[in-house]
Amino acid sequence: MAEKKNFLGWVGFTGDDNNSNTPSTSSIDRIRELEAQIADLKSRRDITGLTREEFEILATETAMSMIKSAQARESKAQAAATRLIAETTRATKEELAAADLKARSILSSAESRGRKYIQTAEAEAEEKLAEAETEAEDLLEKSKREVTALTYAAKREGERIISTATGEITNYRQWLNGAIGEAERLYRIQKQALDSAESSIQQSRNRLDGAFQKLEELQKSILENLNPNDTLIDSGPLRVSSQRTQSALAAPRGSSKKTAKKSASQGSKKKTAKK
Repeated sequence: MAEKKNFLGWVGFTGDDNNSNTPSTSSIDRIRELEAQIADLKSRRDITGLTREEFEILATETAMSMIKSAQARESKAQAAATRLIAETTRATKEELAAADLKARSILSSAESRGRKYIQTAEAEAEEKLAEAETEAEDLLEKSKREVTALTYAAKREGERIISTATGEITNYRQWLNGAIGEAERLYRIQKQALDSAESSIQQSRNRLDGAFQKLEELQKSILENLNPNDTLIDSGPLRVSSQRTQSALAAPRGSSKKTAKKSASQGSKKKTAKK
């Protein structure tokens, strides 16, 4: 037994594969190849005619060749597993970064458009209010000058002008109330658009979390199919579920933004018609 251990140590066998009793297909092929080589040697020279030293040299070379072949296959399997894990991790990080960047750009665009619409509505309302106040002041000054210069008939005319101005102010107030209501409606629409964008971002994050969980399950499955010495467990052909049939990450819909743009354009047309 001690001589056997010394011989295995001398040929470079470390004993890492003592627990694996089932040879792989490539090992069987290698054994058959060595048997063919031995048969060839027998055909050229009878192996029984070899001396003990020649036979030990031949056995040593055969064992060394088998060990080197097994070590090469083991290193290839480890490199393939490492490369697969690295590529999967890199692809996941790239997808997460792209989804985050896209969600941030959509949210920023929605916020900027909402601010723009609100500022435009406020500016138009202020301009209309200033114009109406200026017109009302001009009419009042004119009516005062006419009342001072004219007789009773001029006073009656001035009263008519004041009544007309009062009606215009009333109409202006009604229009101003309508403009404020339109601005509030636009604000609600923009708020709904922002809420929809936030919901889409949350859905994208949930889908990304699901994808990352599937990747963790795949990594766990790979680790379960490896021996403690990082060799593949021969349990028959492996079946891996295909990910091609799953739906891709859906981009957030922009229907709410289109509705906001349409309502804003209609509101501006109404204001132009009133002018």
